[in-house]
Formats: sequence, C-alpha cells, structure tokens
Amino acid sequence: MKPINVGIIGTGWTGGIRANACSKTPLINELHIAETNPERLNEIKEQTNPTFATNDWEKLIQQKGLDAIIVSATPESTHYPMIKAALEAGKHVFVEKPISTTIEEADEVIATAEANNLKFTVGYSQRFKPRFAYINKVLKEGLAGDPVTCLVSRNVTRELGKKITGRSKLSPAAMEATHDLDFLLWCLQPRKPVRVYSQTSGKLFRQQSETPDHQWILVTMDDGTTITVGAGWILPIGYPNYSQCWIEVICTEGALTIDDTHKEVQLNTTEHGIRYPMSSMPGEPVDHVFAGPMQEETIHFVEAVVYDRPVMVKPSEARLVMDVYIAADMSDELGEPVTLPRNDTRQGKNA
Repeated sequence: MKPINVGIIGTGWTGGIRANACSKTPLINELHIAETNPERLNEIKEQTNPTFATNDWEKLIQQKGLDAIIVSATPESTHYPMIKAALEAGKHVFVEKPISTTIEEADEVIATAEANNLKFTVGYSQRFKPRFAYINKVLKEGLAGDPVTCLVSRNVTRELGKKITGRSKLSPAAMEATHDLDFLLWCLQPRKPVRVYSQTSGKLFRQQSETPDHQWILVTMDDGTTITVGAGWILPIGYPNYSQCWIEVICTEGALTIDDTHKEVQLNTTEHGIRYPMSSMPGEPVDHVFAGPMQEETIHFVEAVVYDRPVMVKPSEARLVMDVYIAADMSDELGEPVTLPRNDTRQGKNA
C-alpha cells in the first residue's frame, strides 16, 4: 500500500468534514487545501496541519504529486470547471452533488474521466447510513418481495434553506431531494425511471425570491414501481442544519418503515430549548465516537484510489439522478408529466 496525496477545494461545512477525515487517515501522505475565506482557511489549517494551503483552487490543482482532488466548493456552478481542470491534470475526482448545472457538462467530465481511466464519483453520502444500506439490502435481496411503492419525505431548517438558496437557484429537487432520488434509484436497480411528475409550493421564500419552499416528485419505474420523494427547507430552527427524514417501502411480501428524524437524542437547555444534536445529514463529530456518513464516504473514496477499488457512486448513476431532477423541474414548470429518457431540445437547461 502506498499512501496518496489529496487536495480539497472548499473547506466550509462539508469540505471541513472531509478535510478532517483525510487528516486522520494513514492512507493519505500529504493533504493540500484551498479555501477563499481567510478565517476559515486558518481554522482548517490549525485542525488538519496541511502540507499546502492556498486561496486559489487553480494553484492547488497545479501542485505536483497530487493523486486525487475533492471538490467541496460553493456555489455549485463552480463544480464543472474545477472537475474538468482536475481530470485534465490526471487526478481522480470526488465532487459534492451536483456534477454540474447542465447535462452537457456532466457528460463531458464523465467522458474525460473514462478516457483517462480516472476514478470519478459524486457525493451521495446517505448511501453510507446503516439504515439506508439496510433498505438497499432488503430490496436487492428480495427479502420483502417485489417493491410496489417507496416514499421518502425530507425536511431541513430554514437556516440551511437560506444558505442554499442564497448561493444557488437550484430547486429543492436538485439540492435536497437529489439525495433521496439517488438512494431509491440505487435500491431499485436495475429498474429505470420512465416518467416524472412534480409540483412545488412556496409561501415563505417566495416572498423575496422565486425559490420554492418544498417540492414533491413522483417517479414511475419501468416495472410499474412508484417513487414519491418530498423535500423542503423551511422547518423552524430547532438545531443548526437539522434534517428529518421518514421512509416507507411497501413490497408484495412485506414493508419497511425507517424513522430517520433524529429525535432519539434531545438536549434541552434554558437558553435554546430542545435541540437535536447529531442530526445533520453529513453527521457531526463527537470526540472520538461519532462522525457520520460523510466521513465514511470520504474514506471510501480514498480507499478506492489507494486500493484501486470501484467507487460507491458511479458517475452514470449521478447523471441519471440529474436527469430525473431536471425532469422534475420541467414537470413543475409545464404542469404535466415528463417522460424519460427525454427527447427534447432542453437537455442543456440549467437544473
């Protein structure tokens, strides 16, 4: 085994989790980071003791000896040029969702990775939650019979919603429901989506912008299985970055119900009232005991590079998820279902 050198572009909330995960594993020799916020850059430098630190992502990619790049930068529109530059420099790439803002850009970087025999994957960290992995096992092994319908309802706080909508015009389908679309499409493989219908609703964020508060998506698979995914970002602020999720999977010979609302641990103080620690989607460090799915996902990518193993999320799978949420946004705009694969002139429309 030969340790590798990894560069991380963007060390905010999620990038910081990945940087700390990388700094603690013996699989990485050198850690290089790029961050535009000077205060955050200094904070992550103190936490991770990187070999190289800069505020310029292009300088990071130009560093000699780097084997892999993790792109955790915001806004999401920056992903495509960073991925492209890293792949063209011969680096393996991990990127937070989405791959890009258009299908054409996604197809280009996927083709570049394949042409250069480089590992390329997208951050769908919910696959690394034990509860979610169990659902995948049950469906893949037919332990409850043939799936009939799947429901996922996910909501996050308006604090997180403001952060997301303040930096991007991407919809709840593209930014929140995308995790659950990926998860269910993964569980239901080799079934493929053939029809998408979606509606949005908004009474809070639409007072000042065009951003909806919530989006429901109904997907029909090629065998008749239905997927219903709802995602919103206007929960009251009970805990920073809190996320609650409810999952129901109904099959011909059984059913699964997953309570992922994170209310089993409560911290009640006179200053803040009831809060739910360890409740964010990426997970949160608690000394040496807990970090969460994002740390596991980061180490998985590093191991895939070091040991030449397959990545968990294939770029083609992320591309399919992108196609579904773009279809959902089109359906909401048109007020009618959209058929997949799409045969229209709007494939390049921003997600």
